[in-house]
Amino acid sequence: MTGLDDAFLAQPLAHRALHDVTGGRPENSRAAIRAAIANGYGIEIDLQLSRDGRAMVFHDYDLARLTGEKGHVQQRTVEELSAIYLTGSEEGIPTLAEVLKLVDGRVPLLIELKDQHGQMGETDGRLEHATAQDIKGYGGPVALMSFNPHSVIMLAQLCPDIPRGIVTCGYPPEDWTMLSDETRAHLREIPDYDAAGAVFISHQVSDLDRPRVAGLKAKGANVLCWTVRSAEVEAKARKVADNITFEGYLAVKPS
Repeated sequence: MTGLDDAFLAQPLAHRALHDVTGGRPENSRAAIRAAIANGYGIEIDLQLSRDGRAMVFHDYDLARLTGEKGHVQQRTVEELSAIYLTGSEEGIPTLAEVLKLVDGRVPLLIELKDQHGQMGETDGRLEHATAQDIKGYGGPVALMSFNPHSVIMLAQLCPDIPRGIVTCGYPPEDWTMLSDETRAHLREIPDYDAAGAVFISHQVSDLDRPRVAGLKAKGANVLCWTVRSAEVEAKARKVADNITFEGYLAVKPS
């Protein structure tokens, strides 16, 4: 089992890269990635799947919020997605392969695979296979994670030498309306941590006092957290978390 590179515990992780759409740096954009590197931060990005099976660096299932276009990411080819401008910029949606070349090992890269079916169930493996193909041979510090433990378990088979984690939270019903009470209760206890061969969790910052988080940390799990939006919240989070994922301000960097 491969542990997290020390860089993941030293450099705060810019959530969806160091984005500021008013400054021409939309989330998960090349500009935001360049800004994070220039400022010495690690980077967290998200992956969705194109219609033709490529891993795209994009957060939402739907294009509307981040591009103004209508429709789902999975309905468009990589060529089409690359030509759709991110709102607030003149750049298209990047592929994971492009982002890996851009980062080139200079800072740690934390990659979240979005659940492709909305129910946290069994995965068809298309996004996992696309991701594994792109990161094959990448030499920099990289780690993979997902809310869906089935996805993390599949990644253990496809790229066993890449550190893996589960994105976790308290699963409040109002935020997870597509999931049943039973599914939320199941995921809340992070029961698949060992089955996934995980070495870390990335837990919601407002829920870090959960006993299961403390229990996993006591057994050696690294605890990252999302999403910190102020220095005050950061200071409190660091009493539990080994590192933070942040946005909307400049996090404290190690001296």
